[in-house]
Amino acid sequence: MPIVLALCYVLCHGLAVGLLPTQATALSFAFLVAAPSLAAAACLRRAPRGHSVLHWRATALALLLWAGGMAFNMVDALGADRANLTPQASLLLYVLYGVPLVFILARARRERPVISLIDALLAALLGVLFFVHTRSFAGAVDTDPAALAKLQLMFDIQNLCIAAFAVVRWIAADEPSRRGFFRALALYALLYLLVAGYINHCTNENAFGAYADVLIDLPFLLLALLALRDRQPTSTPRPRLARVVQAGGPMILPLLLLVVGTLVVDEARALALAGFVVATLGFGLRSTLLQIALLEGQAALDRLARQDGLTGVANRRQFDAVLQAEWNRARRSGRELALLLVDIDHFKAFNDRHGHPAGDRCLQAVAQALQAVAERGSDLVARYGGEEFAVVVPATPVGGVRVLAERLRAAVAGLALEEGTVTVSVGAACLHPSVLASPDGLLADADAALYAAKRAGRNRVVMHGPEAAIVLP
Repeated sequence: MPIVLALCYVLCHGLAVGLLPTQATALSFAFLVAAPSLAAAACLRRAPRGHSVLHWRATALALLLWAGGMAFNMVDALGADRANLTPQASLLLYVLYGVPLVFILARARRERPVISLIDALLAALLGVLFFVHTRSFAGAVDTDPAALAKLQLMFDIQNLCIAAFAVVRWIAADEPSRRGFFRALALYALLYLLVAGYINHCTNENAFGAYADVLIDLPFLLLALLALRDRQPTSTPRPRLARVVQAGGPMILPLLLLVVGTLVVDEARALALAGFVVATLGFGLRSTLLQIALLEGQAALDRLARQDGLTGVANRRQFDAVLQAEWNRARRSGRELALLLVDIDHFKAFNDRHGHPAGDRCLQAVAQALQAVAERGSDLVARYGGEEFAVVVPATPVGGVRVLAERLRAAVAGLALEEGTVTVSVGAACLHPSVLASPDGLLADADAALYAAKRAGRNRVVMHGPEAAIVLP
């Protein structure tokens, strides 16, 4: 149905021009204003249904600016503007039409609001400089063919840049929603580039109200149809290209700003200098903020890589690394090293009786209790696997390890859980002097002590020693 409506729109525009020649200009302008407005409405309708909300809304803003420029053209063509202000107003809106599009094409995904604000300021200043440059010769297009050719070239460059950037973003997009948006924008921009080139270079001597006006509807109707489609295009991931585009995209605005700034040096030296300064400072500030965000993200990933997601204590990977490091340190210094393995008694029965959410809460409570007792900065509490925890205790005599293990057991037994009391069995092993070939021996001793605690009735601590396992009451 949308395709049929688009075809009817084009047909009605052509019939209005052919059958009503006396009113062809006014009617054609009405269709030319309505087409981008309908496309903007389609983009706004599409925005809430995907992840690229800002992209669709920025595109809608660009289309409304273009429609505004055409509306001022209509006022000028119909002779309703006695102050002769509409040519500059329409030129400004046509220039600003490209600002939102360049903004979203240069913007990397998931930017912080402050970085997006910097990009928006750079894009706005780029539009101002572009307008100043085009205005310097736009007033002479009616009498000077060179000025007309220069104006045509400027808009050709703008349309070509938008189309080229959109195609690159389409090819590099690695998410279905973003790929769908950039596909729609690229197809629109390519068709608009062709139509605008034909209109500007082949029919520029014709006034509005001719059959060629129907061609101008086509890019906007195409974009409206693509925006109304719910089916996302299949994505072929290109991770390397996506990273290159994401890293290089932020350079687009500062580079364009520097280029356009050089063009307006003669017309507005102060504004050109401002463009140079803003491009340099803006890119530098943006890069600094992005670097801070990357460092924070890296720190968060490092924490996640070392932390158990459920309990918040160290995970198995971090435990293995710390145990190896402490064992190496103990071997060099000859100091003590102890390892405690802590297992929640009858945890499977607890899980079956109360459910997995209650089991997760139990694991979290036990982990917090162990962390509160093993509070020295050198001690490490880790989730060893399932309902089993491990505590690495460096530089502590055997007596201190025994006391710590009993405190851990008592802390868990004293937990006030909604489901009732839980207990733990603790197996402890000490290394002094350091003679083992690897920390695996220490781990095996602690594991043997843990099983001895379970065989002895659970809810107790067993210390593994060179002579025999000692069961603490």
